[in-house]
Parts: sequence; C-alpha cells; structure tokens
Amino acid sequence: MDFTFSQEQEILRDSARRFVEKECSIDYIKQFVDNKTSFTEEMWRKIAELGWTAVLIPEEYGGLALGFVELAVILEEMGRGPMPGPFISSVVLAGEAIRLAGSPQQKETYLTKMATGELKGTLAWAEPGDLNSLENITFTAHNAGESFTLNGTKIFVPDADMADFIICVAKTEEGTALFLVEKEDPGIEINALHTMDRTMNLCEIVFKDVQVPKNALLGEVGAATPVLRQILNKVNVAYSMDMVGGGRRVLDMGVEYAKTRVQFGQAIGSFQAIKHTCAELLMEVECSRSIVYYAAWAQEQEENEATLNASVAKTFSSDMYRKVTKEVLQILGGIGFSWEHELHIYLKRAKCLGALFGDAVFHRERVARELGY
Repeated sequence: MDFTFSQEQEILRDSARRFVEKECSIDYIKQFVDNKTSFTEEMWRKIAELGWTAVLIPEEYGGLALGFVELAVILEEMGRGPMPGPFISSVVLAGEAIRLAGSPQQKETYLTKMATGELKGTLAWAEPGDLNSLENITFTAHNAGESFTLNGTKIFVPDADMADFIICVAKTEEGTALFLVEKEDPGIEINALHTMDRTMNLCEIVFKDVQVPKNALLGEVGAATPVLRQILNKVNVAYSMDMVGGGRRVLDMGVEYAKTRVQFGQAIGSFQAIKHTCAELLMEVECSRSIVYYAAWAQEQEENEATLNASVAKTFSSDMYRKVTKEVLQILGGIGFSWEHELHIYLKRAKCLGALFGDAVFHRERVARELGY
C-alpha cells in the first residue's frame, strides 16, 4: 500500500506552505492577536485565487472536485501559521451542507459563488447546555404557511461575523431541519464572543422571529441528521489536521531552541531529558498525522468508517497538540512564558480547537459507542 503523496498533492502542499509563510508570518499573527489588524477581504481573495475555496465543490458549479485528502494537505499548512480566517467554516461547514443537502437551484446559487470566493458561509449548530447533542436542540422553526419563523440562540458559531449566510440547525414539528439564512435578515443579532484563542472568531447568534421563505429549507424536513453527521465528522477531521500542522510547528520551535540554547557549556539539546522529550513529541505528531490523513480518506468511504475515524483523529490530535505545547513550554523555560514569544498563540489555539465540536472526552465516548461498548 502506497501512502506517499501524488505529484499533484506535493505541488499543492508546497504552494500552500509558501503562501502561508509569505502571507501569514508570525508578525502578522501577533498583530492579529493584538487586534492591530484583522482578516481582510483581500486575504480571502488571495485564498480564492489559489483555488482553495473550490477544492470540494463539484466541477459543474465551478469547483475543482478534489477529495478531502487534498483539503487536509492545505489545512496542515494553514495550521502551521496558524492562519486565521473563515476557511474551515465556509468550505467545510457551509459548503458541504449545501453540497450534501441543497437543491440544484441552491447549489447553483451558492456553490458557484463560494467556489470563486464571492460568498462565505458558516453553520450554526451548538446551543447552550449539551453542545454536541441533537437532543439538546431547542432552536425552533415554525411552519407559517409560505414561510418559516425561526427563534432561538446559537453559540460558538465559527466566523458568523464574516459570513454572508448562515445555515441553522432547527427543530420543526416534523423533525430536525437545516435552513439557509441570509445574515442581513431582520431579527438576527450576532455577538462576537471573547475567547481564549484570538486567531478564531466564535459568535453567539440570537434569532427573534426571523422570517425565511420556504426555499430557505436545505433538503427535506426531518432529514437533517444524516447530513449533520457527515458535516460534523468532516469538520472534526479538518480541525484535527489544523492541530497536526500546529503541533509540528511548535515542535520545530522547541528543537530549534534546544540546539541554540547553551547551558554548562553545551546546547541543552544534548541533554538526554531534552532530546528524549523531543523524540517522543515527534512520534506523537507523526502518529497524529497518520491518523488524521487516514480519517480524511475515510470521509469518502462508508459512514461507520468515517464516524469512527473522525473521532479517533479528534481525540488523538487534541491530546497531541496540548502535550506538545506543554512540553515545548518546559523546554523554552522563561522565554516561553513571555508575551513576545509566539508559543502562547499555539497553546491557546490547542485548548480552543481541542474543545470545539466535541473535546477528547466526548470523542472517546463516541469511539466506544462505534465499537459497540
């Protein structure tokens, strides 16, 4: 079995790495974290020109029709940045929801413009309480004849403030459904949440008697659960690959420091405690990388394979990212605690991404269920 990248995937990885290194330097990230700069439409245009926004979109709608493995190649490099912006929320959450559940007209209207970067979207899923359970959905969509009336609150919605439209998970009289809502519709209030990781935008959205037409329904009423399962599997794999890229960048940071920091007349990397720690962390990162790429491949296979491996990937990569940032902090010592050093950016991102769409505890339980326990 050949696990090497194809020539096209190698080219994609090299171009993604060059782009992230050029456009997403650590100085840019620090300014972003300090609120001295923000993600711009110009940056989104550059991403779209590379074709990244079109990776998963079918060719008939202007997309590249590539697989999830190709997307994972891009996400690994973005995680090394770490690159802020609405890429995962738009390409995976919104784009896949429309691709999987949308009508031909909805796909033509939205996917064609998402492929070129003209439109960005997101998915509003979580609600206060149990963040990862369909049974906890209290957001309602009332059938009012020629329209639906939406009421409720969604939290931890990625990049809602930058999206042009929002796909909402709602409970109707007939079952769970997805609704495609324009952000500017009357009755929608979007509030940015102040989270630990400032490279991410998470929002609360309050809907008060928001009227949407019948054609805002994405798919059929009561048929949202299988689509949601696929989307949530994919977004967990996407964030897992982001963590793999970040974990490798942090490890490289620690190894570089260990080679140049001198104590007792020699580099600290020559001490057994340091070099064995670095070796162990490399194994953690590479194991995570293999697991997540397999999970990316599995997303296009049978549903059981996709669900199990998505949770395995999220569990392993979450634990890995936190461990790597913690251990490299010990290697760096006092300098790692300083605000001037970039390690704190990755440490906070590790904690935030590890919890988003289900933490390691949630996914371990999910793995156990998939195994029949």
